[in-house]
Amino acid sequence: MSEESDRELEELLAQAPVPTRRPTVAALEERLYRPVPVLDHGFVRVVDYMGDDAAIVQAARVSYGKGTRSVNTDRGLIRYLMRHRHTTPFEMCEIKLHVKLPIFVARQWIRHRTANVNEYSARYSILDREFYMPRAEDLAAQASSNRQGRGDVLSAEQSERVLALLRRDAMQCYDTYETLLNDKGDGEPRDPGEPQLARELARMDLTLAYYTQWYWKIDLHNFLHFLSLRIDKHAQYEIRVYGEAMAAIAKAWCPHAWDAFDDYRLKGAVLSGAELDILRAALAGTDVAAKIEASKALSAREKRELLDKLAAEAARDFTEDVKGPARS
Repeated sequence: MSEESDRELEELLAQAPVPTRRPTVAALEERLYRPVPVLDHGFVRVVDYMGDDAAIVQAARVSYGKGTRSVNTDRGLIRYLMRHRHTTPFEMCEIKLHVKLPIFVARQWIRHRTANVNEYSARYSILDREFYMPRAEDLAAQASSNRQGRGDVLSAEQSERVLALLRRDAMQCYDTYETLLNDKGDGEPRDPGEPQLARELARMDLTLAYYTQWYWKIDLHNFLHFLSLRIDKHAQYEIRVYGEAMAAIAKAWCPHAWDAFDDYRLKGAVLSGAELDILRAALAGTDVAAKIEASKALSAREKRELLDKLAAEAARDFTEDVKGPARS
């Protein structure tokens, strides 16, 4: 963060607590305004939130206060809502984050059209000379079997050459940006004899590695959906680390909702009708791997994914435990 941002943070944290009647979450209050570092120059920080686990329960019951309900009762209802995909009560909670991220990550992120976003404008302000440089261990060749994934990690010599190229181009682009702006930072030209290109035009020469910032406000239901995609092992590393930082925030904010989400969405699996038929046959004593292989209802990819869901060896062991040795 810049010195100005550091001063802003100190001022916010130094403010005396203000009495409030609205629900607050102690674990999230501790995180309020504090940036969580991500990548080399990025961060995520909570700037505001509304609601908590109790707000989800209150919305589901359309009642006021906790009454005589126990924590376990609330937890059970939240798990029921998550299990049966009753999403509206989760939409009653909202959170606003301040995020600093590379432009190419922002372009992936903005595909989630369920949030309110206000981005730092390079039409009005001058971007800093801050760009993302991957770690050598994160540089990999194009995957041969996945058009949007990474394959083998580059060698040390290859990584050094790639990083040198990325750094050279990013620095050159910013030098050009400064020349086109011809601005001391206060609106006065560095070279009075040269034009000052409009900021909205000068910015187009910067690479996607440069950092942008935005405020991002979203409800809990859509926040969890975002996380289900972006902390998945198949997500691009550079957005996944942001997802992981925000997952810790979600867990601190609404722990019962997070536990239910973790159980049913992250660790659970959705099965098709054909897949359920295979699972029922496995429980009846059929070799699950053989049943999957013989299925005509599933494509080759669906078969691979089902084996991954069931962890075929564990599924086979489970069948033996329940029904005795599997029959072919």
